[in-house]
Amino acid sequence: MKKDLLSIQDITVGDFRHLIETAVEIKKDISRYYDVKHGRTVVLIFDKPSLRTRITFEVAMRQLGGSSLYMRGEEISLGVRESVSDAARNLSRWVDGIVMRTYGHCIVKELAETASIPVINALTDLEHPCQALACFLTLTEHVGDLSGKKLVFVGDGNNVAHSLMLLAPLAGMDFVMCCPSGYEPEKDIEKIALRSASEMGTKYGIEHDPLSAVTGADLIYTDVWASMGQEKEAKERAMHFRKFQVNADLMKAAGDKCLVTHCLPAHRGEEITSDVLDSDRSIAFDEAENRLHIQKAILYTLLKS
Repeated sequence: MKKDLLSIQDITVGDFRHLIETAVEIKKDISRYYDVKHGRTVVLIFDKPSLRTRITFEVAMRQLGGSSLYMRGEEISLGVRESVSDAARNLSRWVDGIVMRTYGHCIVKELAETASIPVINALTDLEHPCQALACFLTLTEHVGDLSGKKLVFVGDGNNVAHSLMLLAPLAGMDFVMCCPSGYEPEKDIEKIALRSASEMGTKYGIEHDPLSAVTGADLIYTDVWASMGQEKEAKERAMHFRKFQVNADLMKAAGDKCLVTHCLPAHRGEEITSDVLDSDRSIAFDEAENRLHIQKAILYTLLKS
């Protein structure tokens, strides 16, 4: 793998398979991986609230035999109190890796360009690569080979959707983005996803009719309609997305074998109903658990040198 994990674009098909295989092995038996990171420390710098991401990275480092430090972004004020590049140079002399959760993707890019240590994107407005990898680990556990399977993202063309659409071709999966008109993914990300799908022999498409989009789906993925930083748009978005709720009718249209997931936290009764999220077809909480295991695989891989 490259030095950093900022985007799904940073990994190859081989990297993807390696991370999934490593996560599976670590989940079964961490004993041969423990202490490999003894004495290693990563710093978690978070500008956004977090439950799953913070806990899973902290536990992951501890279970690997290392340690972590948590800092709220406001304590450092990157780009305000001191430049991002200067902070990267300092951190490179003290710790072994940086895990960053922030708004602008440009911040993690600038950190990585200057830092001599690995930088991991724990979520930016553009991408959420760790979440996507956890999804594909979980789906592999439930259905096995992902080749030829169909993933439908129902909701906003946000950071999670971006990472999923970029990862799907690497797994041999078709991807359908289903959203209201005007809420499509970033054009530049779409172009990359289309090119990757063409190269890998998979399909990428956009639809605006949920019932049609989910036909034949193997997995329906959804997320909140208003992401962090979009709270003022919540009411307007709710009006536009009301026909895109993942509910029993949508699951019926998808077919009996279709699974469903959510990156969490979920706004129950909005983008997904509780009966679907809590059903036997939901793998959302399995995916939340697998954030821990895929991140152990990422940390092990990036910090092994």
